Amino acid sequence: MSDLAQRDYQPGARGILDGVRVLDLSRLFAGNVLTQILGDFGAEVIKVEPPEGDTLRAWKSEGIETHWKIYARNKKSLCLSMRDPRAVDLIRKLVPSCRIFVESFRPGVLEKMGLSPEALLELNPGLVLVRISGWGQDGPYSQRPGFGTVIEGFSGFASMNGFADREPVLPPMYLADGVAGLYGSSAAMIALREVEVNGGRGQVIDLPLLDPLFAILSPQVANYRLTGKVKPRTGSRSTNSAPRNAYRCSDGSYVGLSGSIQKMAERLFRAIGRPELVDDPRFRTNADRLAHADELEVIIGAFIGQMTQAETVAFFEKAEVTIGPIYDASQIVADPHVIERELVADYPDPEMGQLPMHAVVPRFLGTPGSIRTPAPQLGQHNREVLAGIGVADQAFEELTQAGVIRGGTSQPMPDKLID
Repeated sequence: MSDLAQRDYQPGARGILDGVRVLDLSRLFAGNVLTQILGDFGAEVIKVEPPEGDTLRAWKSEGIETHWKIYARNKKSLCLSMRDPRAVDLIRKLVPSCRIFVESFRPGVLEKMGLSPEALLELNPGLVLVRISGWGQDGPYSQRPGFGTVIEGFSGFASMNGFADREPVLPPMYLADGVAGLYGSSAAMIALREVEVNGGRGQVIDLPLLDPLFAILSPQVANYRLTGKVKPRTGSRSTNSAPRNAYRCSDGSYVGLSGSIQKMAERLFRAIGRPELVDDPRFRTNADRLAHADELEVIIGAFIGQMTQAETVAFFEKAEVTIGPIYDASQIVADPHVIERELVADYPDPEMGQLPMHAVVPRFLGTPGSIRTPAPQLGQHNREVLAGIGVADQAFEELTQAGVIRGGTSQPMPDKLID
């Protein structure tokens, strides 16, 4: 993969959020996604880690911290033993210079540390405080552990996902955390605009994992209210339109096809040599097709099953029917569209020489984001960050000897990428 481009690699580039300092005390995925997005667009993200490091560092592949390396890019690492009051005092001294503060402790823990929202806003009246949790800062479940797995089940997602004759299916990735991270980055910037443009005060953003995921699934409740029924799991089919499914090709691979608008369904019927289906009472309208989805799937599946994946895609693209291959990671990186758009690229990494990761998303044509630095080593920026709040060398050494400041190892960047 050494030939992957590096569209967004710009060490030292100025981003649109240049001058926005973010103090990130969160752990795991949601907070790291939130601050990675801000960092990609120029914010200075100070990642405060415990002595053992952010939990995301433990998610490894072949011994490599792939998740950390990707979602901690463009960040600085400050490693402190937060159980020590002297570490908390260092955080207090950093707060006035920050615009955004992100944390993901269980509700109430921040207050016990002496860093309540009231205390933080007193130190910095313009501070935007994002509080990530599983269930929210209040409510009867606020003190429950709130990992994404639990939220993905509770939100209704798992009950909608999978096949009717099998168990509900939890996503094999961090869906709830990812959605919360996306919502959180926009929420932080909305609140920051109130401060910087409208002259308002800083405020607290209550960001549970539950609420954002439920928000994108909320039509399930409206549908239930109107019908009195919960829609069954339908596998890869849609509960709203037909045809829509994953179809097996003759070479054992799959394609995803959608005829979700009337003209597309009619175009599909003509393309497969069955124009009479356009006026067939079973398939005339979308409601008809949903009611007879089993019969429709047999017809389409039999036609696609005669061709390879490449042949199927080419055939339906020529007929202007919405279709695409169902890829795994090895196929994604080899696809010409992904390569030309530089969706994934190799970026410098002090441990591996280079590491593939996604480019900056979304793509700003006027003020693009950039990947400026690799994910930091644990405590790599201790001295730099603390010097900025007046911690002199002697005090730094004393706090290090006392175990308040931890980590501090770093690796140099390679002079060039390893081919």
